[in-house]
Amino acid sequence: MKKRICAVTGSRAEYGLLYPLLKRLSKDASLDLQIVATGMHLAPAFGLTFREIEKDFRVTKKVETLLAADTATAITRSIGIGIMGFADAFNDLKPDMVVALGDRFEIFSAVVAAFMAGIPVAHLYGGELTEGAFDDAIRHSITKMSRLHFTSTERYRRRVIQLGEHPQNVFTVGALGLDNIRSMPLLSRRELEKQLAFSFGEKTVLVTYHPATLEHGSEKESFTELLSALDAFKDIKIIFTKPNADTNGHVISSLIDGYAARHPQNTRVFTSLGHLRYLSCLKYVTAVVGNSSSGIIEAPSFGIPSVNAGSRQKGRIKPASVIDCPPRRDAIKSALDKAFSTGFRRLCKTVKNPYGSGHAAEKIHKILKKQVSIIRDTSKSFYDMGGKL
Repeated sequence: MKKRICAVTGSRAEYGLLYPLLKRLSKDASLDLQIVATGMHLAPAFGLTFREIEKDFRVTKKVETLLAADTATAITRSIGIGIMGFADAFNDLKPDMVVALGDRFEIFSAVVAAFMAGIPVAHLYGGELTEGAFDDAIRHSITKMSRLHFTSTERYRRRVIQLGEHPQNVFTVGALGLDNIRSMPLLSRRELEKQLAFSFGEKTVLVTYHPATLEHGSEKESFTELLSALDAFKDIKIIFTKPNADTNGHVISSLIDGYAARHPQNTRVFTSLGHLRYLSCLKYVTAVVGNSSSGIIEAPSFGIPSVNAGSRQKGRIKPASVIDCPPRRDAIKSALDKAFSTGFRRLCKTVKNPYGSGHAAEKIHKILKKQVSIIRDTSKSFYDMGGKL
């Protein structure tokens, strides 16, 4: 009898990362792949991106979680709604294992429901740190409710073990996003420019900025500083992708819309580029700017600089192509000057990506196929690393 593996996806970016693994799982005749779409995928404000999934796979279930607002209260209510929705979904689907990636609140809802139903969870990318966001606490909580763990680096593997997980259940596989870079035929510059209705210039930046959710009320000030830094470069061209459904994300979205309205000649705004167009952009832009993990994980594989502003990604392993700076106009401008310099751009071409070389899906598939027949519930013991407490 086929083993049922249920993958949960709640955002455009996370689906792009999961895609190479889902493709492998869907082609395995011994497995029955179930896909549950939730969160931003089902929200008109974020482009109803479940339709993009349906071009590749069958969406088995949809679980509503998002409310209209992005306040702390609304997101807390979304978590509760999500837990109830996933409880019903898993009761219907009866998966043998749930696959969950990352640290978003809708993924937390899914994992809580799976844990309470006794369904083992395979968690991708525990052990990482993002000290400027509440994602940190969510990620570590998911780790404690999961039976299998796939980490992107050996340092993160050791951190998951430090949290009490047994070493034989924690596997370093690299970052899935690099699989797409290795295997996906990216768009030519001409085709990409046609699809985006945008032409790349000598200084073109891709900007993605999410709220630092542990710094309540700072979103407007910090992002205004970033926009002011961009204004210092008169010949710059800018592609904005809008933020995730995080607390106060609407503040950033409104600022992006206002900026684009004032700069229609050199700016384009997208709610969702999709993983093909996003990665294709990385091939042709001069630098990535903002505080997205993609500037740290995917961008280095293209040999381009990343300007990482603020504390959201504090704690992540960063290659030499990433320039950290505080979210202030002068600091961001200095970082951009460095990113545009010939010497630094030359250095970025030689950087080795610490997140692997693009074979994560193959490794995860092989381990999942074996473990789904062995692990049958959520029970586990705490692995004590030794020493006096």
